[in-house]
Amino acid sequence: MALDDTTPKSGLTRRSFLGTAAGAAAGLMVVPRRVLGGPGYVAPSDLLNIGCVAVGGKGFSDVQAASTEHIAALCDVDDEHMAAFLSSDQHTPERKAMYEKSAKYKDWRRMLDTEKSLDAITVSTPDHNHAVIAMAAMKMGKHVFIQKPLTHTIKEARMLAEEAKKRNLITQMGNQGHSQEGARLVCEWIWDGAIGDVSEAHVWTNRPIWPQGIDAPKEIPSCPPNLDWDIWLGPAPWRPYHPALCHFVWRGWWDYGTGALGDMGAHLIDQPFWALKLGHPLTVQASGSKFTKDSYPVAEIVTYKFPARGKMGPVKMVWYDGGLMPARPDLAFVEDGRMLGDDGGGVLFVGSKGMIVCSTYGANPRILPEKLMQDYKRPAKTIPRSPGIMEEWVAAIKAGKKSTTDIPEYADPLTEVMLLGNVALRFKDSKVALQWDPVKMEFPNFPEANPFVHTDYRMGWSL
Repeated sequence: MALDDTTPKSGLTRRSFLGTAAGAAAGLMVVPRRVLGGPGYVAPSDLLNIGCVAVGGKGFSDVQAASTEHIAALCDVDDEHMAAFLSSDQHTPERKAMYEKSAKYKDWRRMLDTEKSLDAITVSTPDHNHAVIAMAAMKMGKHVFIQKPLTHTIKEARMLAEEAKKRNLITQMGNQGHSQEGARLVCEWIWDGAIGDVSEAHVWTNRPIWPQGIDAPKEIPSCPPNLDWDIWLGPAPWRPYHPALCHFVWRGWWDYGTGALGDMGAHLIDQPFWALKLGHPLTVQASGSKFTKDSYPVAEIVTYKFPARGKMGPVKMVWYDGGLMPARPDLAFVEDGRMLGDDGGGVLFVGSKGMIVCSTYGANPRILPEKLMQDYKRPAKTIPRSPGIMEEWVAAIKAGKKSTTDIPEYADPLTEVMLLGNVALRFKDSKVALQWDPVKMEFPNFPEANPFVHTDYRMGWSL
């Protein structure tokens, strides 16, 4: 099944239809919506028109999550991804029918140029394409949902934040753990003083679970006809197609992904960033295994130091990946046999009275030692609970309110913290920590790191 940019679409847009229908119905009678559609009926006029960029991988579930609305257009550079999505038996008959009627594209630029009625888009592509797609949509006044990490470079994140703020758009980053109960409990307990003043946070993941620390392949196989390699590359430097570069394994390449830190930092660093109100770090320093000019290292440790914030004192946050983990706390805090985190990773907060540990996405938080957990009187739940990261974004658009991972207020600064670690990693043998000036967006004591705040785009691509 070959899909191209010429899929027929109705010439009658939702808005033109509504305007025509409204005129025709004038002077007749008003029938309550509940009578027309039954209990729970949502009129088409109440649905957002959403275009979804990428339907494979995480894009598959992102489209499904957005399907409480009208999915007006679907876009993917790979025909096989599109065919697999459309033929999936995971869709309800109603949604399957909606997807079949959606306009289909391989080039997101054609989608934005053609589908003028779109209210919003989702972006679920590899990291290196996030910013150019989101920026183009925002300049057209469209709300955006962008999978984590928000961007490939620090400067991209800052530019998206400025654009979203200027246009007052409703934006959201897809770090789903932020919407879950555990993340809120961690915040409420720390803000309640459950473990006293927090001075350290240790964050670890089981990533990478894809190849890293390797050279790019030298062979040049033929690109399969179902894939548009030029659009997949987007702003990244030109390189011949190879299956070892794309479709999941792209995360391990400097040009396309953001490594383990970019992949899971939005889920794991999110917990201390939110609960400790961290903001920009003063310094960042990294160590790790060997990396290549093409690929991230197999393992790393990144240490951030943050200044005091209001009544909260200075904090050291340490990131570990590739099988590296923090030292296990003393038996006075953690009894033998207790698992810290889960198979995917975890976070350990160190306070003056005790510790809090949680799993990936902030799940299953627990105060340590156990007696402190048993004696703790939990505070009232003060943070509004979320229906889900995508559902929250949709509701925010309709209400004209900001989402919890709004780009200017939250997703941008969190992403900048994560990506600073990747810059520091390139200078892992440095004996000094890199100082960060968030206003000038530069490293005043380490100017050789400044070029990595952003990367040059391939000719023809820009923000």
